This record gives sequence, structure tokens and C-alpha cells, in this order.
Amino acid sequence: MRQLFRSASLALLTSASLLAQHSMNMDGMSPGGGPEGGWYASGTSIMPRSAPMQMTHHQWGDWTVMFSGVAFGVYSNQTGPRGRDKIFSPNWTMLMASKRIGPGTLTLHSMLSFEELTITNRRYPILFQTGETAYGVPIINGQHPHDFFMELAASYQIKLGDTTALNFYGGPRGEPALGPAAFPHRISSSENPMAVLAHHEQDSTHISGAVFTAGITHRWVTLEASGFHGREPDEKRWGIEGGGIDSFSTRISINPATNWSGQVSIGRINNREVLHPLQDTLRTTASVTYARPLERGHWASTVVWGRNNDLEYTAQPGLVTVPGGFQPRHVVSVPTRILRQIYNSYLAESTIRWKTRNWTWGRIELVDKPSTLLYEESPLLLLADERRFARIQAYTAGYERELPTPAKWLAPAIGGQFTLYHVPPQLSPVYGTSPLGVQLFLRFRVGQGPK
Repeated sequence: MRQLFRSASLALLTSASLLAQHSMNMDGMSPGGGPEGGWYASGTSIMPRSAPMQMTHHQWGDWTVMFSGVAFGVYSNQTGPRGRDKIFSPNWTMLMASKRIGPGTLTLHSMLSFEELTITNRRYPILFQTGETAYGVPIINGQHPHDFFMELAASYQIKLGDTTALNFYGGPRGEPALGPAAFPHRISSSENPMAVLAHHEQDSTHISGAVFTAGITHRWVTLEASGFHGREPDEKRWGIEGGGIDSFSTRISINPATNWSGQVSIGRINNREVLHPLQDTLRTTASVTYARPLERGHWASTVVWGRNNDLEYTAQPGLVTVPGGFQPRHVVSVPTRILRQIYNSYLAESTIRWKTRNWTWGRIELVDKPSTLLYEESPLLLLADERRFARIQAYTAGYERELPTPAKWLAPAIGGQFTLYHVPPQLSPVYGTSPLGVQLFLRFRVGQGPK
């Protein structure tokens, strides 16, 4: 694993050094509108204009090229009967190129992750986390790695005066207008290397296929609509899955002041999960982000509500093929109507950078989770009847210290955090009464290092 860390970090640092010449600290890209508009964080999701987004910048002819990236080297220990420990590396790199073409500005977007190399066995441990599969089996108490291609898209913006703009975005892989900025790209969670437990109720569509979004910004209000492919990526992380537009969403984002941004969105995600291919989900989210510059740092906070309404569908009998040749029969032998299930999630997180080199953060989550938490990961889990079962509470706090570096474009740091879980009574015989998660890590970020 140490060699994997070195490989991921080397890829990140080498790419950054190519762009470090004539670099500067950039605040992102404006989605248009008036002086109180925000910045794009991921896809077309918007952060407050005052939120710092560090990246290198280079002018190549008529093209403005920007690069940013983060790599963590993490040791994590999850306690209790279901706990595990592991060394792994969450990471991503982003490359953008922008040029004035015709009446507007064209921007090419790419985002890559090497987590398929740096997260072995197709997951890293997080107690109570669910979503997607590993080796054909639903993941329980673990987080899947991101795809190598997190984003391959383009956007085009046409200014209609000083306060109005038309925005278009799309590509084979991207983020539709649904949910807040994805957790790896939120300024309020920038130093936390672990995924949110509510990822699949709030922002899991940030890696979607066949995305097309059209929107209009007027002053501090942006209205968007998207079409996209609803199926989550499969567990083969190197490719891009096919499939046409079959799901839809709409979002209204507001930036009433330079320190504030918010959004409300709703979308129908059809055939979302590979293990429930006939089930459709109606997802609703709302979020508010506050970012405030400080004399030697900044303070950023976000609150998010996300809700999955897994709609009624008719389960069909059939076979599920998993590695090893085991083919368990579905829990139904005749067509059976499966009633809807509603999962709610609530998140509040805040990060403060103070005296330049110091970071402190916290996160609180309340998340509805399914009955599959009762089981161990095995092919027999495919036979389990999945229902909303318990609400999990998780409380995280962390600290990080920036390290000295001669490279102005590199910001390394060392840090740690812990998470306390509140276990509902129906799960305490399985997880224990007070499980704990602890992480120690090194972080490397491309951007303006501490002065």
C-alpha cells in the first residue's frame, strides 16, 4: 500500500508541477450573473463567491488552463464487532481549460481519481455506510472508490448583459443539477478524508452518465434542468458505462450575498441500483453554505437535507449471478409489488482555517439506513429483504496542521479525526453500544501553500 500511496501522490504532484509555472491562486469560475454570483464547485453546483478554491493557473495562448487536486494517505480504525482497519488513499485531480469562442465562453472539464489503485478490495471501512457493490455483493460498513473518470464534460456560457447569463453543461460523465456540491468538493468538508454516510441520499449523482444541463442565471438566482442516465456506476472503475438519458432533475440555486449560497433540487432517478434494477427513486435535497474569509484563513459551513423516496415497483423472479458461480434466487417467486420506502438524511458540517497553518472541523449526521446493516457482506445478502430500519447518528471532529514546503503550489498537512456513533437499540447487539472511528492522515493539495 505504501507503494500505491507514492504512485498516487507522484501522479498528483507531477501533473501539478507541469502547471506550476506562472501559477497563481484562483477562486474558481463564475457561473455568470451579477457581482453576488458564486463559483462552480462540481458540475454546476455553486459555492459562495467568498469561498476559497485554490488551483494553479496558466495562460496557453487563448486558453486559460486550471489545475487542482487533493490526495490523502489515511490510516483508519473502526472499532466494535463490525469494525475494521485499513490504509488507503482518497484522491482526485481536476483539469479545466477555458476559452472565449463566439458569443460565449467554452470550458472543458475533466476530473480523475486513482482510487481504484489506492483503495484495495473495492471499499474502505466506514461503520454504517451502505451503497453500491463489491464483487457482486452489496457493500455494508464500507465506502466504494470513485471511478477513474469522475467528470468528462464541457460547459458554454453566454452573457446577456451584466446580470444575466445562459448556461449549458454536458458530457458522457458529469454531475446533473441535483443536490449540493459533492462532498469531496465542498469547502466545508475540504479537510475530512471520509465520505458522508448520507452520500446516496444527497450527492451520489455527482458521477452520472449522459448528462445535459441547461440553465439561466439572473443576478443571484440560477434555475437549471438536467437529463442524465440514472444507473449508478458499476464497480469496474476504469471505464464509462453506456446508457441514454432516462432520468431528470431541476434545481434552483441562490447567492443572495458573497458569503452565502443555497439550493433546492428534486429529481427522478430511474433504475438507480444494479441490485434493484426496476426501482426508481425520487430524490429531494436542500442545502445552505456559508463561507467567511478570516484575516489568516476562512470559515465555511454547510447544512444539507436529502431524501430518497424509493418508489413502488413490481419485483420480478429471476436469477442474480455473482462471482464464484453462485446464483441465488430472488426473494420473490412470482411478480410481487414492493411498497415505497422513504429515507431521510440530515448533515451539518463546518471547517475553520485559522492562523494560516491550522484547520479544525466537525460534522454531524443523522441518516436513515436499511435493514441490510443486520447482515455481514456475503452472497446470501442478496436474499435479504431491504427496508428502512434505523436512524444512525455520527459526530466527527478533526484537526490538521499545514507543513512547511518550498513549493508555493503545494500545500501538505498532517491531521487526524475521530467519529462517535450513536447506535439505536435494534443494532447494538450487532455493532456494540459505542463504536468509534479514528483516522490519521497526510494530505497533499495543489494550491497556494502557507506563507
